[in-house]
Amino acid sequence: MQKVQKAFTMLELVFVIVVIGILSAVAIPKFAMNRDDAVVTKAKTTVSAIRSAVASERQKRILSGNFDKIYKLASNNGNDKPIFDAFDGNTSNPVLEYPLQSCKNDNATGCWKETTTGTKTNPVSEYTYMMPVSGSVVFKLENNRFDCKTPTDANCIELTR
Repeated sequence: MQKVQKAFTMLELVFVIVVIGILSAVAIPKFAMNRDDAVVTKAKTTVSAIRSAVASERQKRILSGNFDKIYKLASNNGNDKPIFDAFDGNTSNPVLEYPLQSCKNDNATGCWKETTTGTKTNPVSEYTYMMPVSGSVVFKLENNRFDCKTPTDANCIELTR
């Protein structure tokens, strides 16, 4: 009695490898686009949460008789530090319940950076979101509002619509 061995031919194996290659060539770019879309969606949610928190803090201050303007949304600025963790530098009064980390370095994308301009008596805090693909959006905290510095910028429109 002879044993009959069954196996795939070389042609069948090559065909399967080619099909897997075609599928991965289509799937990998789609996956990368979905990741960028998810990062932008997270930024949109962050902008909405910050705007809501600033409005709420403004109302709390007015109700308590404090009419000082909000001038800062972080306790420190710099790379790889908590951001949106404190109204006016007071960490016992956080802006977001779970603060974000600022950009790890100047070339990072999909993250936030803080810069403060103006004078000591009239500081203007700016928060830059580094878009995952290209460009950035600058938001300013001025007159108790968190708005785009350039409202007509395409990236600003994408994050605030």
